Amino acid sequence: MTPTHRTAAPEIWRHGARVPQFANGGPVREIPEEVPLAITFNRETYAVMMGTPADLEDFATGFALTEGIIQSPAEIASLQVLEHARGIELRMDLPLPSLERLTARKRRLAGPTGCGLCGIDSLEEASRSPRRVPEGGHFDAAAILRAMRAMEPLQTLNAITRAVHAAALWLPGQGVALLREDVGRHNALDKLAGAVARAGIATQRAAVLLSSRVSIEMVQKAAVVGAPLLVAVSAPTAHAVRLAEAAGLTLAAIARADGFEVFTGAHRITTEATSHVA
Repeated sequence: MTPTHRTAAPEIWRHGARVPQFANGGPVREIPEEVPLAITFNRETYAVMMGTPADLEDFATGFALTEGIIQSPAEIASLQVLEHARGIELRMDLPLPSLERLTARKRRLAGPTGCGLCGIDSLEEASRSPRRVPEGGHFDAAAILRAMRAMEPLQTLNAITRAVHAAALWLPGQGVALLREDVGRHNALDKLAGAVARAGIATQRAAVLLSSRVSIEMVQKAAVVGAPLLVAVSAPTAHAVRLAEAAGLTLAAIARADGFEVFTGAHRITTEATSHVA
């Protein structure tokens, strides 16, 4: 399998001057690998994205879920990860009902969603209404901060490279249940969505944690996961806030060591620990 990272020996410059190298070489740096990932359904290419070659079964499943092509991993008749000379193919076979959804969706798109949207039809696709999340769930503010702190030590690839994003599922009272990493923030969330679905984890009272900013795609994908709370390190876009509101999602962002800012669904945030809150 293609490695997730490689060693580089960069030329170092500091304060406008090149740092001299020693006879046995200078410092080395671990950098993340980024390879083309082709998503194919019944031997037809749907999208090609650049991503980290790890947790690819989760990625393929999550992508199919968040794109609305399947409703459950059980719809995937077979899933193969095939390495080619220039990239990796994630080959899925789908039954007829799923293929009909795929065909209908492809007719609505003027370009592959993984590579950016283009065309008039895709303007509507970019703003499609997100899935509604469950109404329940309350979250203690202090527990949310502990959850965000708990995510960083679990980002093993980022600890090595300092160059990848993470998406995690946090269960109050239990901690971080799953975490996935990728050079692409969308890919990391797709990997998480696939891992959650494949594991059959209930998300009605869970939270999705992100190491990135929150754009509209991240809200749409998080809503598919079904967790009522989305917490991110960076700020959301205005459109993401509107979609989070439409999804009934509690959106907390700009999460720092001392707090966070709640943009939608503030009714779920509490300062009192309850029986279902860590």
